[in-house]
Amino acid sequence: MTEPLTRTIHWRPDLPLTLTESGSGRIALLLHGGGGPFTVQSIATHLSHTMHVIMPTHPGWNGTERPAWLNTVPDLASVYVQMLKSQGYQDVLVIGSSMGGWIACEMALHDDAHLLTGLAIIDAPGVAIEGQPIRDFYALDARGVAEYSYHDPDRFYIDPATVPPEQAARQRANMATMRVFAGDQMYDPTLLTRLGQIQLPTLVLWGDSDRIVTPAYGRAFAAAIPNARFTIVTDAGHLPHFEQPQATLAALDAFVAHR
Repeated sequence: MTEPLTRTIHWRPDLPLTLTESGSGRIALLLHGGGGPFTVQSIATHLSHTMHVIMPTHPGWNGTERPAWLNTVPDLASVYVQMLKSQGYQDVLVIGSSMGGWIACEMALHDDAHLLTGLAIIDAPGVAIEGQPIRDFYALDARGVAEYSYHDPDRFYIDPATVPPEQAARQRANMATMRVFAGDQMYDPTLLTRLGQIQLPTLVLWGDSDRIVTPAYGRAFAAAIPNARFTIVTDAGHLPHFEQPQATLAALDAFVAHR
């Protein structure tokens, strides 16, 4: 394993991309959700023992630049596919947590050069299921975030009064940027029907206690993608690698070992 290195590439004049890289071997592109890169750092650390992990900071998160034209999930997915091409990467496993899983699916649909060879989706929004709307995350206060996101909310509740002002401002900005990309309802009404075009081996991994996007969403993703398998992580919510790291990482390791 190598120490993480963060660099900025300028493969488009108006779009610098911040990438944090670690490890060596097969490429794993690790895509974070609305909370920012720290939400997938534990996955990056684990996989970097055996893989070359590339973790972008999505444009607009953590103070990074986002050009006005970049404002949808398919746009961002296309950017990442083009980035992989520009860097000469092949045989790429894409792992996406939360909104990152939605981006990963769109990447698979945009991958005309067949750079991707595997897909792992963790508790992702992006599809619509009748009668089970995605929780309005933007409307939740800190207590609501803990209650709906975690199996053990008391363990992960953060009192807003204890959050430094700079960090709180960054969190608000990140949420505003997520709303630009994901919209108010956090789904694309066309995505579910398009998922059948994905031919990659796919792991759909879900916390059984997720009340932001319930396990029914995971089953829908797995049913729609022809070569997908669905795995539940028990006693875990929207970020199963936070609450049940051993089970989550074991499922990822087993998937990688056979891909």
